[in-house]
Amino acid sequence: MAPRTALYLLLGRIGFFGLWLLQPLWILWLSPPELGNRYVLLALMWLPLWLPLWGIIKAHAYTMAWANFIVMIYFIHSLTNLWVADGAKFILAIIELTLASVMFVGCTYFARERGKELGLKIPKIKDDPRK
Repeated sequence: MAPRTALYLLLGRIGFFGLWLLQPLWILWLSPPELGNRYVLLALMWLPLWLPLWGIIKAHAYTMAWANFIVMIYFIHSLTNLWVADGAKFILAIIELTLASVMFVGCTYFARERGKELGLKIPKIKDDPRK
């Protein structure tokens, strides 16, 4: 693995594991929800992060690519909290947005660079031999 690819992997993992740790800390201890059940919210916010866990640990480019769909949940959550919250929730939303951004950039570029290293690519329409 090239050093640049390894850097993107590290960024993706830092963002992912940061989000993975932040969600239960936020929901259960740092700023529990005022309405509703905290365990239901924890399930809704934390369980999606378990889906790509094994692939991110094993550095699978495909998993890193589709994990970007999951990270959009945390972008939306953080941007919503930045808009409506203040105090501790505002600070936590900034942390969540930062981690989601780091994960998004790391996963996107890791998947791209690793795909190039492995010779995987989506053919362009102009290169299609059937045309």
